[in-house]
Amino acid sequence: MAPATEHQSSFLSRISRRSQVVSMEVNHEQELEELEDFQKHAAERFTELLPPTDSPESHPILSIQWLRKLLDVFMSIESEFRSVLTTNPSQISKPPLDKLVPEMLDRIVKALDICTAVVNGVDSVRQIQRCAEIAVTALKQTPLSDGSVRRAKRALTSLLAALNVDKNSGSSGGGSGRRSSTEQWSSFGRRSGGSGGGGCVSKNWSAAKQIQAMTANLVAPRGGEASPMYIMSSVMVMVMWTLVVAVPCQTSNGLMVHLPLPKNQVWASAAVSISEKIGEEMKRKETRCGGLMEEMQRMERIGLKMMEFSEGFRFNGEDDVTAEVAEMEEICRKMEDGLEGLQRRVREVFHRLVKSRSEILEVIDH
Repeated sequence: MAPATEHQSSFLSRISRRSQVVSMEVNHEQELEELEDFQKHAAERFTELLPPTDSPESHPILSIQWLRKLLDVFMSIESEFRSVLTTNPSQISKPPLDKLVPEMLDRIVKALDICTAVVNGVDSVRQIQRCAEIAVTALKQTPLSDGSVRRAKRALTSLLAALNVDKNSGSSGGGSGRRSSTEQWSSFGRRSGGSGGGGCVSKNWSAAKQIQAMTANLVAPRGGEASPMYIMSSVMVMVMWTLVVAVPCQTSNGLMVHLPLPKNQVWASAAVSISEKIGEEMKRKETRCGGLMEEMQRMERIGLKMMEFSEGFRFNGEDDVTAEVAEMEEICRKMEDGLEGLQRRVREVFHRLVKSRSEILEVIDH
């Protein structure tokens, strides 16, 4: 080969290598920029869920409207995640991030089961609402008769028994107590007429165990750096855990109080704050079960007062529960307006997760 040719070949080779290095640097910068944008988006959306202290109109954490907003936030973050995958598939296909894919796919399958259980759980809450409505109608009768009070008492007995299913069976989640809790919740949902159409999970399925399995191996990437796959997995676990805490699900006994979320990552600050507030509520109620929906807790408190009135009606004719009946009626109205929307959003999340799983598999195949 002539010297000029050798020189030209060497020059082209250096240019090619330099172009590859520049291309890798550009891609890395692009990945960092996408990651920063994704973290910022997740942080902003979770911040929206923190109730402002100076606004009496805000929805309390674990209320029906707040849960609906939580699912909206989840779907927004999930859309952003899929956008990252579309523009830069290497975010999940290159080592070591590719090792996170099987765990992510498994978590999605578990999340689909939880969505099914939550849809059925909302049906159970609807049945509790019906009991409350019967009690309200009975105690609004004028003049109030013994027969009306007896009807109210029967409805309140069913209502309070359903609200205390998991509490009465103990928080350890073991043995016959757990089966009793599971059977009562599932039968309560069936009596509602199956309006949710959520499908079924197996008789031995446990919401608490699903959450526990989803948190297994949920560890921040080496060096504490975030990645879209890790962030999305953490967001999914946090949202599913919150749903199980709020909505009575099949065997939620033994539900974990703390989630392994990274406090030091940009996206997680508000999410950690929310999960800690929920954990504090679980400790305050001394329970590791589901069913801590804000409206259900208020319903239990007012139902106890209405039951006390009903039991002492003949002996305390001057007692009045007008205020309690009005408050219970207002809770029922909010449930009537909100539960259907909550159930619809859970179904939307279900279908989003199915689609997300298919797209991840498609990225891996290509």
